[in-house]
Amino acid sequence: MNWSDIAAAATTLFLVMDPLGNVPVFNAVLGGFDPARRTAVMARELLLALLILFGFLFAGNAVLSFLGLTQSSLSIAGGILLFIISLRMIFPQSTPLEQKTETEEPFLVPLAVPLIAGPSTIAILLLLSSRQPDRLDEWSIALFLAWTGTTLLLISSPLLLRILGPQGSRAMERLMGMILVILATQMLLNGIRDFVLTL
Repeated sequence: MNWSDIAAAATTLFLVMDPLGNVPVFNAVLGGFDPARRTAVMARELLLALLILFGFLFAGNAVLSFLGLTQSSLSIAGGILLFIISLRMIFPQSTPLEQKTETEEPFLVPLAVPLIAGPSTIAILLLLSSRQPDRLDEWSIALFLAWTGTTLLLISSPLLLRILGPQGSRAMERLMGMILVILATQMLLNGIRDFVLTL
């Protein structure tokens, strides 16, 4: 196994899942529940997100073949999506979801999908599985590592918010956004290069 590639893929997936950016949303949605129920709901939603992401990872080639998509188009689309996500991380805007606390228990939407298993994360998994389908075991490890880091961060989010404070968490998210801009640009350039080579 190439652990450097696994680490790179896991880091990219972790950044795209944006756990720091999702902390305020998770707290807004689950703020009305007692701590035990809050942890249980969060764990359930994170497990649902993991199952969905593994489904896309292992069904990536079938999805691409069925839709008639090429790897270059997927790279370009993924790069654009990542770039938009990274810009939102650097220049955040409050949403109604973040401004109010929901009392109804969420199921699948919006916590599992699209906050964790979002379009950018799915696009990266499809890209990995289509480019190197013989390394699905490595990409599975990378996905699990990214998901584990995201889970630990979100479950410990009340403590994290107390330690970092609002300004500290915003600064960390902007830093992650800057790293993601670089990754998005590279993915976009790779997609354009692959497209030009096929002409």
